[in-house]
Amino acid sequence: MLSEDHSTPIVTVNLWYHVGSANEVPGRSGFAHLFEHMMFQGSANVRKAEHFQLVERSGGGLNASTNWDFTNYYQTVPSNRLNLALWLEADRMRSLAVNQENLDNQRQAVQEELRLRIDNQPYARAIWEGFSQPFDSTGCFAYGHLLAGSMQDLDSARVEDVHAFFRQYYAPNNATLVVAGDFDPGEARRLIEQFFGGVPRQSDAPPTRCEFRFGSVGRRVERTDRNANIPAVSFFFPSPPRSDPDAPAFDLVTSILYDGESSRLNRRLVRAERAALAVQGFGFQRRGPGVVFSLAVANAGVPTARIEELMAEEVAKLWADSIPHAELVKAQNQARAAAIRDRQTTFGKAEALQAALFIDGDLESVNTEMERYLRVSTADLRRVAQRYLAPENRL
Repeated sequence: MLSEDHSTPIVTVNLWYHVGSANEVPGRSGFAHLFEHMMFQGSANVRKAEHFQLVERSGGGLNASTNWDFTNYYQTVPSNRLNLALWLEADRMRSLAVNQENLDNQRQAVQEELRLRIDNQPYARAIWEGFSQPFDSTGCFAYGHLLAGSMQDLDSARVEDVHAFFRQYYAPNNATLVVAGDFDPGEARRLIEQFFGGVPRQSDAPPTRCEFRFGSVGRRVERTDRNANIPAVSFFFPSPPRSDPDAPAFDLVTSILYDGESSRLNRRLVRAERAALAVQGFGFQRRGPGVVFSLAVANAGVPTARIEELMAEEVAKLWADSIPHAELVKAQNQARAAAIRDRQTTFGKAEALQAALFIDGDLESVNTEMERYLRVSTADLRRVAQRYLAPENRL
Protein backbone atom coordinates (compact mmCIF):
# COMPACT_ATOMS: atom_id res chain seq x y z
CA MET A 1 0.00 0.00 0.00
CA LEU A 2 1.29 3.45 -0.93
CA SER A 3 0.15 6.60 0.90
CA GLU A 4 1.62 9.88 -0.32
CA ASP A 5 2.13 12.83 2.04
CA HIS A 6 4.49 15.52 0.76
CA SER A 7 4.15 17.86 3.75
CA THR A 8 7.50 16.74 5.22
CA PRO A 9 10.52 15.20 3.43
CA ILE A 10 10.34 11.89 5.29
CA VAL A 11 8.97 8.45 4.50
CA THR A 12 7.94 5.49 6.65
CA VAL A 13 8.41 1.89 5.56
CA ASN A 14 6.08 -0.22 7.67
CA LEU A 15 6.05 -4.01 7.33
CA TRP A 16 3.53 -6.20 9.14
CA TYR A 17 4.14 -9.92 9.30
CA HIS A 18 0.86 -11.72 9.91
CA VAL A 19 2.25 -13.65 12.83
CA GLY A 20 2.02 -12.99 16.53
CA SER A 21 1.65 -14.99 19.70
CA ALA A 22 -1.77 -16.18 18.46
CA ASN A 23 0.03 -18.27 15.83
CA GLU A 24 2.15 -20.14 18.37
CA VAL A 25 1.45 -23.70 19.49
CA PRO A 26 1.80 -25.34 22.92
CA GLY A 27 5.45 -25.85 23.80
CA ARG A 28 6.56 -23.21 21.30
CA SER A 29 5.32 -19.98 22.88
CA GLY A 30 7.39 -16.81 22.72
CA PHE A 31 8.65 -17.34 19.17
CA ALA A 32 6.96 -14.23 17.72
CA HIS A 33 8.52 -12.02 20.39
CA LEU A 34 11.85 -13.81 19.97
CA PHE A 35 11.87 -12.88 16.28
CA GLU A 36 11.23 -9.24 17.11
CA HIS A 37 14.81 -9.41 18.44
CA MET A 38 16.26 -11.95 15.99
CA MET A 39 15.34 -9.76 13.02
CA PHE A 40 18.12 -7.31 13.93
CA GLN A 41 20.86 -9.96 14.18
CA GLY A 42 22.00 -9.72 10.59
CA SER A 43 21.27 -11.17 7.17
CA ALA A 44 23.21 -12.01 4.01
CA ASN A 45 24.31 -8.42 3.35
CA VAL A 46 23.80 -6.77 6.75
CA ARG A 47 25.98 -7.40 9.80
CA LYS A 48 24.64 -7.94 13.30
CA ALA A 49 23.02 -4.72 14.61
CA GLU A 50 23.99 -2.91 11.39
CA HIS A 51 20.32 -2.40 10.52
CA PHE A 52 20.10 0.09 13.41
CA GLN A 53 23.34 1.80 12.44
CA LEU A 54 22.45 2.28 8.78
CA VAL A 55 19.03 3.76 9.52
CA GLU A 56 20.21 6.03 12.32
CA ARG A 57 23.23 7.29 10.36
CA SER A 58 20.87 8.30 7.58
CA GLY A 59 18.96 10.47 10.05
CA GLY A 60 16.11 8.03 10.58
CA GLY A 61 14.57 6.00 13.36
CA LEU A 62 13.23 2.48 13.65
CA ASN A 63 11.58 -0.01 15.95
CA ALA A 64 9.47 -3.15 16.12
CA SER A 65 6.75 -4.60 18.33
CA THR A 66 4.94 -7.88 18.87
CA ASN A 67 1.18 -8.20 19.06
CA TRP A 68 -1.12 -11.19 19.41
CA ASP A 69 -2.03 -11.10 15.71
CA PHE A 70 0.98 -9.54 14.01
CA THR A 71 4.54 -8.28 14.38
CA ASN A 72 5.44 -4.91 12.90
CA TYR A 73 8.81 -3.57 11.78
CA TYR A 74 9.15 0.04 10.76
CA GLN A 75 11.63 2.75 9.94
CA THR A 76 11.12 6.42 9.19
CA VAL A 77 13.89 7.93 7.09
CA PRO A 78 14.58 11.01 4.96
CA SER A 79 12.78 10.72 1.63
CA ASN A 80 16.00 10.14 -0.29
CA ARG A 81 16.75 7.01 1.78
CA LEU A 82 13.59 5.09 0.89
CA ASN A 83 15.75 2.67 -1.07
CA LEU A 84 17.80 1.88 2.06
CA ALA A 85 14.76 1.07 4.21
CA LEU A 86 13.19 -1.18 1.56
CA TRP A 87 16.48 -2.97 0.87
CA LEU A 88 17.03 -3.67 4.57
CA GLU A 89 13.57 -5.17 4.99
CA ALA A 90 13.89 -7.32 1.88
CA ASP A 91 17.34 -8.59 2.82
CA ARG A 92 16.26 -9.90 6.20
CA MET A 93 13.05 -11.36 4.80
CA ARG A 94 15.12 -13.29 2.27
CA SER A 95 18.15 -14.27 4.33
CA LEU A 96 17.87 -13.66 8.09
CA ALA A 97 20.76 -15.18 10.04
CA VAL A 98 18.91 -17.85 12.04
CA ASN A 99 21.71 -19.75 13.76
CA GLN A 100 22.60 -21.13 17.18
CA GLU A 101 24.67 -18.11 18.21
CA ASN A 102 21.89 -15.64 17.45
CA LEU A 103 19.26 -17.87 19.05
CA ASP A 104 21.27 -18.17 22.25
CA ASN A 105 22.03 -14.48 22.68
CA GLN A 106 18.55 -13.27 21.74
CA ARG A 107 16.88 -15.91 23.91
CA GLN A 108 18.83 -14.46 26.82
CA ALA A 109 17.86 -10.92 25.81
CA VAL A 110 14.16 -11.83 25.64
CA GLN A 111 14.26 -13.63 28.98
CA GLU A 112 15.95 -10.64 30.59
CA GLU A 113 13.24 -8.40 29.13
CA LEU A 114 10.58 -10.67 30.66
CA ARG A 115 12.25 -10.43 34.05
CA LEU A 116 12.54 -6.65 33.80
CA ARG A 117 9.09 -5.81 32.43
CA ILE A 118 6.92 -8.55 33.95
CA ASP A 119 8.57 -10.35 36.85
CA ASN A 120 10.05 -7.26 38.53
CA GLN A 121 7.30 -4.68 37.98
CA PRO A 122 4.44 -4.17 40.46
CA TYR A 123 1.18 -5.76 39.26
CA ALA A 124 2.69 -6.61 35.85
CA ARG A 125 2.56 -10.40 36.12
CA ALA A 126 -1.07 -10.34 37.28
CA ILE A 127 -2.04 -7.92 34.51
CA TRP A 128 -0.38 -9.85 31.69
CA GLU A 129 -1.74 -13.16 32.90
CA GLY A 130 -5.15 -11.53 33.22
CA PHE A 131 -5.15 -10.87 29.48
CA SER A 132 -4.91 -14.60 28.81
CA GLN A 133 -6.94 -16.09 31.68
CA PRO A 134 -10.41 -15.43 30.18
CA PHE A 135 -9.47 -17.88 27.41
CA ASP A 136 -9.14 -21.62 27.81
CA SER A 137 -5.66 -22.71 26.79
CA THR A 138 -7.06 -25.83 25.12
CA GLY A 139 -9.86 -24.32 23.04
CA CYS A 140 -8.12 -20.98 22.49
CA PHE A 141 -4.39 -21.35 22.99
CA ALA A 142 -4.01 -18.44 20.56
CA TYR A 143 -5.11 -15.95 23.23
CA GLY A 144 -4.86 -18.26 26.24
CA HIS A 145 -1.13 -17.86 26.86
CA LEU A 146 1.18 -14.95 27.61
CA LEU A 147 1.96 -12.68 24.69
CA ALA A 148 5.66 -12.88 25.55
CA GLY A 149 5.63 -16.67 25.96
CA SER A 150 7.10 -18.73 28.77
CA MET A 151 10.66 -19.04 30.05
CA GLN A 152 10.41 -22.83 29.78
CA ASP A 153 9.40 -22.79 26.10
CA LEU A 154 12.21 -20.37 25.28
CA ASP A 155 14.71 -22.56 27.12
CA SER A 156 13.67 -25.63 25.16
CA ALA A 157 13.61 -23.94 21.73
CA ARG A 158 15.96 -25.53 19.20
CA VAL A 159 17.44 -23.69 16.25
CA GLU A 160 15.62 -26.11 13.92
CA ASP A 161 12.28 -25.11 15.47
CA VAL A 162 13.06 -21.42 15.22
CA HIS A 163 14.20 -21.70 11.61
CA ALA A 164 11.01 -23.58 10.67
CA PHE A 165 8.94 -20.83 12.33
CA PHE A 166 10.79 -18.20 10.31
CA ARG A 167 10.31 -20.01 7.02
CA GLN A 168 6.61 -20.53 7.71
CA TYR A 169 5.67 -16.98 8.65
CA TYR A 170 8.30 -14.47 7.47
CA ALA A 171 7.54 -14.52 3.78
CA PRO A 172 6.02 -12.08 1.26
CA ASN A 173 2.73 -14.00 1.11
CA ASN A 174 2.34 -13.56 4.89
CA ALA A 175 3.14 -9.85 5.07
CA THR A 176 1.80 -6.44 4.10
CA LEU A 177 3.98 -3.46 3.29
CA VAL A 178 2.99 0.19 3.60
CA VAL A 179 5.07 3.10 2.34
CA ALA A 180 3.76 6.40 3.69
CA GLY A 181 5.15 9.89 3.25
CA ASP A 182 7.09 11.92 0.71
CA PHE A 183 7.95 9.67 -2.24
CA ASP A 184 7.27 9.13 -5.91
CA PRO A 185 4.84 6.19 -6.28
CA GLY A 186 6.37 5.00 -9.53
CA GLU A 187 9.84 4.92 -8.01
CA ALA A 188 8.51 3.21 -4.87
CA ARG A 189 6.90 0.44 -6.94
CA ARG A 190 10.14 -0.02 -8.88
CA LEU A 191 12.18 -0.35 -5.69
CA ILE A 192 9.71 -2.74 -4.10
CA GLU A 193 9.79 -4.97 -7.17
CA GLN A 194 13.58 -4.76 -7.33
CA PHE A 195 14.18 -5.71 -3.70
CA PHE A 196 11.24 -7.98 -2.87
CA GLY A 197 10.49 -9.49 -6.28
CA GLY A 198 12.91 -12.37 -5.85
CA VAL A 199 11.96 -13.29 -2.29
CA PRO A 200 10.26 -16.71 -2.50
CA ARG A 201 6.80 -17.25 -1.09
CA GLN A 202 6.23 -20.02 1.43
CA SER A 203 3.31 -22.34 2.05
CA ASP A 204 0.26 -20.59 3.47
CA ALA A 205 0.24 -20.34 7.26
CA PRO A 206 -2.36 -22.40 9.15
CA PRO A 207 -5.35 -20.38 10.38
CA THR A 208 -5.55 -19.22 13.99
CA ARG A 209 -8.07 -21.19 16.04
CA CYS A 210 -9.97 -19.77 19.02
CA GLU A 211 -13.09 -21.38 20.44
CA PHE A 212 -14.58 -18.91 22.90
CA ARG A 213 -18.04 -18.20 24.25
CA PHE A 214 -18.94 -14.96 26.02
CA GLY A 215 -20.45 -15.55 29.44
CA SER A 216 -18.03 -18.36 30.26
CA VAL A 217 -15.45 -16.44 32.33
CA GLY A 218 -16.95 -15.35 35.67
CA ARG A 219 -14.34 -16.12 38.31
CA ARG A 220 -12.13 -14.49 40.92
CA VAL A 221 -8.36 -14.89 41.30
CA GLU A 222 -6.09 -13.64 44.09
CA ARG A 223 -2.35 -13.17 43.62
CA THR A 224 0.57 -12.29 45.87
CA ASP A 225 3.04 -9.86 44.29
CA ARG A 226 6.36 -9.32 46.08
CA ASN A 227 6.92 -6.14 44.04
CA ALA A 228 3.64 -4.48 45.04
CA ASN A 229 3.57 -2.82 48.45
CA ILE A 230 0.01 -1.56 47.97
CA PRO A 231 -2.90 -3.91 47.19
CA ALA A 232 -4.86 -3.41 43.98
CA VAL A 233 -7.98 -4.79 42.34
CA SER A 234 -8.29 -5.38 38.61
CA PHE A 235 -11.24 -6.34 36.42
CA PHE A 236 -10.82 -8.08 33.06
CA PHE A 237 -13.57 -8.49 30.48
CA PRO A 238 -13.29 -10.21 27.09
CA SER A 239 -14.24 -7.87 24.27
CA PRO A 240 -15.57 -8.35 20.73
CA PRO A 241 -13.16 -8.58 17.79
CA ARG A 242 -12.22 -5.24 16.26
CA SER A 243 -14.23 -6.03 13.11
CA ASP A 244 -17.38 -6.87 15.11
CA PRO A 245 -20.27 -4.39 14.70
CA ASP A 246 -20.35 -4.01 18.51
CA ALA A 247 -16.68 -2.98 18.74
CA PRO A 248 -17.13 0.83 18.49
CA ALA A 249 -19.90 0.90 21.11
CA PHE A 250 -17.89 -1.35 23.41
CA ASP A 251 -14.83 0.88 23.02
CA LEU A 252 -16.88 3.93 23.92
CA VAL A 253 -18.62 2.41 26.94
CA THR A 254 -15.33 1.21 28.43
CA SER A 255 -13.84 4.66 27.77
CA ILE A 256 -16.67 6.11 29.86
CA LEU A 257 -15.78 3.62 32.59
CA TYR A 258 -12.03 4.16 32.94
CA ASP A 259 -10.57 6.71 30.49
CA GLY A 260 -9.23 9.87 32.11
CA GLU A 261 -9.88 12.05 35.14
CA SER A 262 -13.59 12.39 34.37
CA SER A 263 -14.16 8.64 33.95
CA ARG A 264 -16.70 6.98 36.20
CA LEU A 265 -14.16 4.88 38.07
CA ASN A 266 -11.92 7.87 38.78
CA ARG A 267 -14.79 10.09 39.89
CA ARG A 268 -16.20 7.45 42.23
CA LEU A 269 -13.18 5.65 43.65
CA VAL A 270 -10.57 8.44 43.71
CA ARG A 271 -12.54 11.66 44.12
CA ALA A 272 -15.80 10.80 45.87
CA GLU A 273 -14.96 7.78 48.03
CA ARG A 274 -11.19 8.31 48.31
CA ALA A 275 -10.94 4.54 48.25
CA ALA A 276 -8.27 4.38 45.56
CA LEU A 277 -5.04 6.25 44.96
CA ALA A 278 -5.42 5.87 41.21
CA VAL A 279 -7.35 3.98 38.58
CA GLN A 280 -6.42 3.15 35.02
CA GLY A 281 -7.61 0.99 32.21
CA PHE A 282 -7.06 0.09 28.60
CA GLY A 283 -8.07 -2.48 26.06
CA PHE A 284 -6.72 -4.49 23.17
CA GLN A 285 -8.72 -4.90 19.98
CA ARG A 286 -7.75 -8.00 18.03
CA ARG A 287 -8.81 -10.10 15.06
CA GLY A 288 -10.34 -12.49 17.57
CA PRO A 289 -11.86 -11.70 20.96
CA GLY A 290 -9.92 -9.04 22.85
CA VAL A 291 -9.61 -7.97 26.47
CA VAL A 292 -10.24 -4.78 28.42
CA PHE A 293 -8.77 -4.20 31.83
CA SER A 294 -9.19 -1.72 34.67
CA LEU A 295 -7.11 -1.48 37.84
CA ALA A 296 -7.58 0.44 41.08
CA VAL A 297 -4.75 0.86 43.60
CA ALA A 298 -6.15 0.89 47.13
CA ASN A 299 -5.80 3.89 49.42
CA ALA A 300 -4.28 3.32 52.86
CA GLY A 301 -6.60 1.39 55.15
CA VAL A 302 -9.19 0.60 52.46
CA PRO A 303 -9.83 -3.15 52.13
CA THR A 304 -9.71 -4.63 48.66
CA ALA A 305 -13.23 -5.96 49.18
CA ARG A 306 -14.46 -2.37 49.28
CA ILE A 307 -12.55 -1.51 46.10
CA GLU A 308 -14.03 -4.53 44.35
CA GLU A 309 -17.52 -3.58 45.52
CA LEU A 310 -17.24 -0.02 44.21
CA MET A 311 -15.83 -1.12 40.86
CA ALA A 312 -18.60 -3.68 40.45
CA GLU A 313 -21.23 -1.04 41.23
CA GLU A 314 -19.88 1.31 38.57
CA VAL A 315 -19.77 -1.44 35.97
CA ALA A 316 -23.32 -2.49 36.85
CA LYS A 317 -24.61 1.06 36.37
CA LEU A 318 -23.50 0.94 32.74
CA TRP A 319 -25.87 -1.91 31.91
CA ALA A 320 -28.59 -1.16 34.46
CA ASP A 321 -29.14 2.57 33.83
CA SER A 322 -29.36 4.84 30.82
CA ILE A 323 -26.08 6.58 29.99
CA PRO A 324 -26.38 10.37 29.59
CA HIS A 325 -25.90 11.63 26.05
CA ALA A 326 -23.20 14.04 27.25
CA GLU A 327 -21.02 11.12 28.32
CA LEU A 328 -21.44 9.50 24.92
CA VAL A 329 -20.41 12.73 23.16
CA LYS A 330 -17.37 13.08 25.42
CA ALA A 331 -16.24 9.53 24.62
CA GLN A 332 -16.82 10.08 20.89
CA ASN A 333 -14.77 13.28 21.01
CA GLN A 334 -11.96 11.45 22.79
CA ALA A 335 -12.00 8.72 20.14
CA ARG A 336 -12.00 11.27 17.32
CA ALA A 337 -9.13 13.24 18.89
CA ALA A 338 -7.09 10.05 19.32
CA ALA A 339 -7.66 9.04 15.69
CA ILE A 340 -6.62 12.48 14.42
CA ARG A 341 -3.56 12.54 16.68
CA ASP A 342 -2.47 9.06 15.63
CA ARG A 343 -2.64 9.93 11.94
CA GLN A 344 -0.60 13.11 12.12
CA THR A 345 2.60 11.15 11.45
CA THR A 346 3.57 8.96 8.52
CA PHE A 347 4.00 6.08 10.96
CA GLY A 348 0.50 6.59 12.33
CA LYS A 349 -1.00 6.64 8.84
CA ALA A 350 0.85 3.46 7.95
CA GLU A 351 -0.37 1.69 11.09
CA ALA A 352 -3.96 2.75 10.40
CA LEU A 353 -3.78 1.30 6.89
CA GLN A 354 -2.26 -1.94 8.15
CA ALA A 355 -4.91 -2.37 10.84
CA ALA A 356 -7.74 -1.66 8.42
CA LEU A 357 -6.55 -4.25 5.94
CA PHE A 358 -5.38 -7.02 8.26
CA ILE A 359 -7.36 -6.63 11.50
CA ASP A 360 -10.62 -5.31 10.01
CA GLY A 361 -10.28 -7.18 6.74
CA ASP A 362 -11.50 -4.07 4.93
CA LEU A 363 -9.10 -1.39 3.72
CA GLU A 364 -11.96 1.08 3.27
CA SER A 365 -12.55 1.01 7.04
CA VAL A 366 -9.58 3.35 7.43
CA ASN A 367 -11.89 6.06 6.07
CA THR A 368 -15.13 4.91 7.71
CA GLU A 369 -14.00 3.85 11.18
CA MET A 370 -14.94 7.13 12.83
CA GLU A 371 -18.37 7.08 11.21
CA ARG A 372 -19.03 3.82 13.07
CA TYR A 373 -18.16 5.54 16.35
CA LEU A 374 -20.33 8.56 15.63
CA ARG A 375 -23.35 6.38 14.80
CA VAL A 376 -23.34 4.80 18.27
CA SER A 377 -26.34 5.72 20.44
CA THR A 378 -26.80 5.63 24.21
CA ALA A 379 -29.04 2.60 23.68
CA ASP A 380 -26.12 0.87 21.93
CA LEU A 381 -23.88 1.61 24.91
CA ARG A 382 -26.30 0.01 27.34
CA ARG A 383 -26.88 -2.98 25.09
CA VAL A 384 -23.18 -3.82 24.70
CA ALA A 385 -22.58 -3.22 28.41
CA GLN A 386 -25.29 -5.75 29.20
CA ARG A 387 -23.80 -8.26 26.80
CA TYR A 388 -20.09 -7.95 27.53
CA LEU A 389 -19.74 -6.39 31.00
CA ALA A 390 -22.02 -8.81 32.83
CA PRO A 391 -20.64 -10.54 35.98
CA GLU A 392 -20.39 -13.87 34.18
CA ASN A 393 -17.83 -12.28 31.82
CA ARG A 394 -15.69 -10.77 34.58
CA LEU A 395 -12.35 -12.00 35.80
